[in-house]
Amino acid sequence: MENSNKLSDDVIANLRMLAHDLSNSLETILQASYLLGEADLEGNRKKWAQMIDASAHDAARINREIRQILKTQSSVVGPQSSATPKTGN
Repeated sequence: MENSNKLSDDVIANLRMLAHDLSNSLETILQASYLLGEADLEGNRKKWAQMIDASAHDAARINREIRQILKTQSSVVGPQSSATPKTGN
């Protein structure tokens, strides 16, 4: 029953790659959002910029949570097959 909660190594690796790519895209959005926030915007433009900023920060938080879950799954699944076993020498 315990094995039903584990993701396969391939799925974890794929999700990690996607989360990494998402982090890269979010970083660009966060930087652009910061620059928009520094601009002298008024009215609706300022509200739209604030909405983008808040949503980008939420997405970054969600992505961090996903990455933490994947990290936990990796420790549940065990070491990756590419890891070199320790021999005690």
